[in-house]
This record gives sequence, structure tokens and C-alpha cells, in this order.
Amino acid sequence: MRGYVMEREQDFDNEIEIDLKDLFLEIISYWQWIILVTIATGAVAFAISRFMITPMYESTSELYVLSKSTSITSLADIQTGTSLTNDYIVVVKGRPVLDQVIENLNLNESYKTLGGRVTLDNPSNSRVLNITVTDPDPQMAKTIADEIAKVASAYIAEKMKQDPPTIIQSGYDDGGAVSPNIGKNTVIGAFAGAFLSIAVIVVSYLFNDTIIDTEDVEKKLGMNVLGTLPLDESEDDGEQGKGRKHGRGSHRKKRKKKRKNRQRHRQSSHQRRKRAHLRSHLSRKMNLQERALCFIW
Repeated sequence: MRGYVMEREQDFDNEIEIDLKDLFLEIISYWQWIILVTIATGAVAFAISRFMITPMYESTSELYVLSKSTSITSLADIQTGTSLTNDYIVVVKGRPVLDQVIENLNLNESYKTLGGRVTLDNPSNSRVLNITVTDPDPQMAKTIADEIAKVASAYIAEKMKQDPPTIIQSGYDDGGAVSPNIGKNTVIGAFAGAFLSIAVIVVSYLFNDTIIDTEDVEKKLGMNVLGTLPLDESEDDGEQGKGRKHGRGSHRKKRKKKRKNRQRHRQSSHQRRKRAHLRSHLSRKMNLQERALCFIW
């Protein structure tokens, strides 16, 4: 008999069953906590984005690569202008140009740091080169972008023996902050809080092996229950009356519903101590062959 019991317990240990309906109801029962955590994490993300992250601004200058000495009457001329644009992208972010800009503006940073704040873009099917600079100060972003365009134009004319690219647009300093995106960060923070709270509920549900009622005994231990010990006389009388009127199946459903309601509104400290004492007493006094009123089929 002992070997059979151990084999049954081993089989149940190896099987992990998840009741999706019960899991969904478990998550729904904590909806207030989920909403609270979602609001809290969203508020934290908003506060960090609004008050702790420095806003960054952008300013863009534009160079036109096609010089006055280049014609546009042939496909070869157009391809030449496109090829020069790709060459200029490398030159503009080169160290000689950025070092000269740092010297001219007396910037207290290295060329690598400045290069990390400079973005070059060549729109498709065009010979326009956009020079975009990011800085906490919108006026400084405009000044650096304009200076890079001037220095790069002069450097290209001197070193590459080409007509200097034409500056067709200087930077502007009237744009709004491009980062951080407060709305986006707030939504991401709220979703992260909701996901983490649900994950905690799911993990606690999966690892909760506490036996609360007779259904848990049948489900987790694989044993059939013949009867139960009431916690007080009023509960015993109520169970007997319900059993006579509605039968065993109806009584089990109503008791489960009653148990869930008690759990939501929290049990009194006296009932919790009494149940804990009863479980502790049964676990000390009974072995696997002598569980209370359980019969192994």
C-alpha cells in the first residue's frame, strides 16, 4: 500500500495542470491591485521623463551638393552628384571638420562626443545633405549645425578640389524638444507595471500548493474524500441542511463560492489561527495511510 501511495504521489508531482478558468478568475480577483500598480508605474515613468531627463533639441542645416559647374543634362552628371553626396557624408563627420568646429566655437568636448550628436541624412533621389545636431540648448544646436555646414563646405573646396557645396538652409532654434517622449514613456511604464503585476499573480498561483477544500485534496493528492471535519457547529449545521436539500454537488459549488467570497473580504484572525492550528495538528499526527476521512481508490 505504501508503495502504491508513493507511486501515486510521484505521478502527481510529475504532472502540472493549469486550470485556465481558475487562473483567469484569480487574476480578476486582484483587479484593484493591477490597476493600482499600473497607475503607479505610469506615474513614476511620467515623473522621471518630465523632471529627471534633460530635454534635447534638434536643429538642421542643409547643403546642396550639385555645384554651379556641374550640368544636369545627362544621367552621368546625376550619378556623379549622388556619388559626391556619399563622399561628403564621410567628410563632414570626419575629425578635421569637427575639430575645427570645436575650436571655432570654443566647445568643451571631444570630437567623438560631438560626432555622437551629429546626424547626417541624404534624402533618396536628391543631392541634399541634412546636417542635424542635438543639444540641450536649442540655440546651441542651431549654432553648431550652421558652423559644421560652413566648415565642411570650405574643407571640401580646399581638400577635394571641388566647388564648395551651397548652404541652402540654416538651422532653426524654435522647434520643440525631440526627447524624451513623455507620453510614450508613460504608456510603456503603465504597461510594464500591469505586466509585472499579472506575472506575479500567475507565478504565485502556479506555486501555491495549499490545500483549502476537498476539491484541492482530490486534485493535488489524488484522493477521494468521504467526509470533512467542520470548524464550528454552525458551519456543520449549515452543511447538513444544504446536503439534505440540494445534494452533494450543489453543496460543493455553493461552499466553493462562499469560500471565494470569504477570501476576497479576508478571514478574521481567529479563523485563520484556528485553521492553521488544525492543519498543523493533522500534519503531525497522520501519515500517508491515515489521512483524515480519505480513502484511496
